[in-house]
Parts: sequence; structure tokens; C-alpha cells
Amino acid sequence: MHAFNFAGHAMVACADRALYWPAQGALLVADLHLEKASWFAARGQMLPPYDSAATLERLTRLADRTGARAIWCLGDSFHDDGGPARLPAAARQALDRLAARTHMHWITGNHDSGAALPGERLVEADLAGVILRHEASTGEQRPELSGHFHPKLRVKTAARSIARPCFVVDDKRIILPAYGALTGGLDAGDPAIRGLFATDAAALVATESALLRFTLPPICKAPKRTGRAQ
Repeated sequence: MHAFNFAGHAMVACADRALYWPAQGALLVADLHLEKASWFAARGQMLPPYDSAATLERLTRLADRTGARAIWCLGDSFHDDGGPARLPAAARQALDRLAARTHMHWITGNHDSGAALPGERLVEADLAGVILRHEASTGEQRPELSGHFHPKLRVKTAARSIARPCFVVDDKRIILPAYGALTGGLDAGDPAIRGLFATDAAALVATESALLRFTLPPICKAPKRTGRAQ
């Protein structure tokens, strides 16, 4: 776990794709997408049905490690509104145990806007002056934490291309990586992400031994057409 400053607050980036806020005793995660495998299975695409158990086990271990008093899930915690009803009994018990020992706060996302969950359900929240929501708002002037985009940093080497989940940050906004065991990712430099950052933006990759920072290039604007064939 690696400390850094964001908007005047000390934050800790965890190698397990989460953010810990010591002053608030808050563990923040985004895009768990619980019961994604069962959603696909119901549509004929069979996937191993262990994604929810694996995700909740990791979240429980991280809550133990940080001593978090509260857990904030920044939307798309389930893959759909019916996900909680499909949770296997063991996974449901794990979730209930986590909710019994921490304050669970569920920001609603575009996948799970109606899901019934143990704890407090909100559209967004203001925590010590920092706005927590599922998807970043282009008009937001306050410091903001969000998810939704599942950012990944892709680096090409001579031998291969490497992709790692990452935080995308500037001085007023952080987009968290997806926490779920069964989630894809969008390149951190994609215009859908990079376009949300008007100033310098960086991708932070947290490993067990270091917090790596990669400056993201600005979006290149297409040249204006002159009306002549090029």
C-alpha cells in the first residue's frame, strides 16, 4: 500500500485495485460486478461461477488489512439488479458478515440502480468535501472519486504488450480501476477517459513494492480540413 496526496487528503493506493482513506477509515472500491458469471450463464455463455466469492474474499481480506470502518462501493457492485437474488449462499453470508462489521455504502451505478443491498444506498455522496459517484461528471468543480470506466494502462515492450489496472488521476479527480474478479478494462488513454481530465493526467499502477506513475499524453486534435485533397 502506497500513500499519496489528493486534494489535500492523504490517500493510500492498494495493489489490490482499491483506495484507502485513513482519516475516514474508508475503503473505496469500484465496479465489483458481482454475479456477472451467472448473468452470462443465463444467456447461454457458461463461465466459472466463482467470481462473486473471489471478489468478496479479496474485499474481506483488504478490509482486515486496512482496518476499514466503512466500505464505499462506487457503483456497478452487481452486474444487474437481480444479482443479489442470485448470490450463492456462501457468498451472501460473506457479504452479510462484511456488512455487520463495517458501514457499507453503495453508490448506484448504471448496472445496479435498483439492487437491494445490506447497508446504505446512495446516488452520490459528499465525504469530507470529496464527491463520490459512479461516473465522473465533466461539470464537477469539487474533488471527485468515481469508477465506471475500468481503466487499464497498456504498455508495449519489444517482446509484448502489458496491461495493468490503474487509477487515473489529476489534482481534482480520481477514476478507480475495476475491483471485480470478472471485469475487463478500457485503455487509460482512451478519449472517453482522457477527455475527462482537462489538465495533466497520470495513470497510477500500484504494486506490492511500488506506486508507478505514468503521464498520459493529451488527446491529439484532428487537423482542420482545408477542402483540398491531401
